Amino acid sequence: MNAKLVEGIANAVLYEGYMLYPYRPSALKNRQRWNFGVLYPRPWAEIQKGADSWRMQTECLAYGSNAAVVEIRVRFLQAISRQIGKPLPGKASDTSPQNAEPKFEFVESLQVGDKALCSWQEAMERDVVIPTTRLADLPAGPLKQNFNFTATREIEPIKDETGSVAAFIVRTRENISGSVELRAEERASGLVQLTVVISNLTPLADAPLAPREDVLLKSLLSAHTVLGLRDGEFVSLIDPPETLRRIASECKNEGTWPVLIGEEGSKNAMLSSPIILYDYPQIAPESPGNLFDGAEIDEILALRILTLSDDEKCEIQQTDDRTREVLQRTESLPEDQLLKLHGVLRGMRPLAGIGHSPADHATDDPVGEDQR
Repeated sequence: MNAKLVEGIANAVLYEGYMLYPYRPSALKNRQRWNFGVLYPRPWAEIQKGADSWRMQTECLAYGSNAAVVEIRVRFLQAISRQIGKPLPGKASDTSPQNAEPKFEFVESLQVGDKALCSWQEAMERDVVIPTTRLADLPAGPLKQNFNFTATREIEPIKDETGSVAAFIVRTRENISGSVELRAEERASGLVQLTVVISNLTPLADAPLAPREDVLLKSLLSAHTVLGLRDGEFVSLIDPPETLRRIASECKNEGTWPVLIGEEGSKNAMLSSPIILYDYPQIAPESPGNLFDGAEIDEILALRILTLSDDEKCEIQQTDDRTREVLQRTESLPEDQLLKLHGVLRGMRPLAGIGHSPADHATDDPVGEDQR
């Protein structure tokens, strides 16, 4: 498995709903993140009775010998509530018992020197890895991995130019728990159907009254699965061999779709993504850096970022390190690199059976077109 190539595509999936537009706290249209691959707590999702789901299921086909080993890695983002605390008069420097919280009140935003601090959300990466197991052992019974990420609360003091504490950044992570289950069924000689089910089993009090914004703090965001196989081969569900088309069509994928990933022609890795991709998706080489969109619409995003006002850019710079890096890199793009994002001539070839010249069938695809 080409780990670097797989990770690049997987990260594009992981962060696409995080910063694609770009989002920012004061925006009316683009304040809410998390558009893709959201698994809500089961008690809340079942009440909604709509498209909001608490589970994700991947089914795919694999050939393997008795020595074949399967690897399963589930990745998602966990939202972090970031609130800004304004010290109460006369309380910030008070002597307090060890581990006691300082006294402050929450505010939407606060200016400290040249920093504009805003209450919003951040995120951290989470991984759940199922221990590697032999493919031949799986039909005997499912393999289940439970996970639990405990709640935490961190307070970061922010000092002004005089060295006094002028604000606090309060980061809160909620408890998240769930499971990843792997099972297999033999469909033909040497052919196994793999099923991976991700479930968000986080308890939720007062689920009927819980607002979506609060529920997102207990959700799995941009959830996806990376599957690896040693001494075996996965079968493309997009273009399976003719003899396997019926079996491939019977695979039930819910909220996700698995595709072959890695170097063209390799069959030892799959990415099951909530975003529909082709087999062997790639990051276009013309992309100057990670915009977390797989280079699908680099030009649109770059131009959108460049048209932001100074106030909007200042606000984005204060959100987190990832968005700050994207903004700074985009603003420093040389003109020739920006022009490369508009389109690239991939090649010219005649269409079989048509008597036109190759130039009649030249391709001038936007960068990223058909790359994902």
